[in-house]
Amino acid sequence: MATFRYFAYGSNMATERVRSRAPSARPVGVARLPRHVLRWHKRGRDGSGKCDISAADAADTDAVWGVLFDIECTDKPRLDAAEGLGVGYDARTVQVLAESGSCEALTYQARRSHIDARLRPTPWYKRHVVIGAREHGLPAAYQRALAAIRTTGDP
Repeated sequence: MATFRYFAYGSNMATERVRSRAPSARPVGVARLPRHVLRWHKRGRDGSGKCDISAADAADTDAVWGVLFDIECTDKPRLDAAEGLGVGYDARTVQVLAESGSCEALTYQARRSHIDARLRPTPWYKRHVVIGAREHGLPAAYQRALAAIRTTGDP
């Protein structure tokens, strides 16, 4: 079966969550997307903040950590629908650095029309992100930064 490599950096880092959207998802390992920062400014369907990647201003040290998954191509339409492809997010191919070296992976990036810097995530959404980071052993400092993000009430 043909597969594609997916870089999850938000709630889909949690294996249980991504498998609810793409049952064939198999974790490959941890990776980082250099010269990018994680933002929680993508307006979700519920009006709260969801994760997004943004190009870093200049710092070579900025990176977004995430999890690589191999997913069967037959699951891609379900994942696209769950991510709001063409509505809230666009698909993007990125070059990430994994333990095995550099590789290309598909990820999703928020459309500008869905960005609002005032947004905050709900506690349940942030919990998925933190669970995924812990589950896959992202760097401890990165996990602490995720856990420290302020949340908003659940609409």
